[in-house]
Amino acid sequence: MARPKRKRLIQSPPTVEGFRPFGVPVGNLEPVVLLYEEYEALRLMDYENMKQEDAAKEMSVSRPTFTRVYRKARVSIAKALVEGKAIFIDGGNFHATDFWYRCEDCFRLNMGEKAVKYCFYCSSPALKRLDQNE
Repeated sequence: MARPKRKRLIQSPPTVEGFRPFGVPVGNLEPVVLLYEEYEALRLMDYENMKQEDAAKEMSVSRPTFTRVYRKARVSIAKALVEGKAIFIDGGNFHATDFWYRCEDCFRLNMGEKAVKYCFYCSSPALKRLDQNE
């Protein structure tokens, strides 16, 4: 029996839910799903300019696991760009140290050390929790 996968630590959630190409009608878009841990790998390597070994430590995974996650993220992004597909950032095998919510009224990201019931920006109770994977 294989051992269960270790959950990847995500420090910073994406500020948006995804991207879509210009010039393609919304009804014709086929999505590519970028997992939260793949987003985090791209953020650490390409945005923060970390070395793979350091980024792997940040995500609490081995360097070979980090490399696989990072490669899958790059393949997904390349596929979306070349084939004109939308990118949705969602799901994965992760955990977070903070609480993350997206307001379903103003669509802004709310983060904090404690659970909240209302949006920080518009005071709406329509919050969707993002830091839990199903």
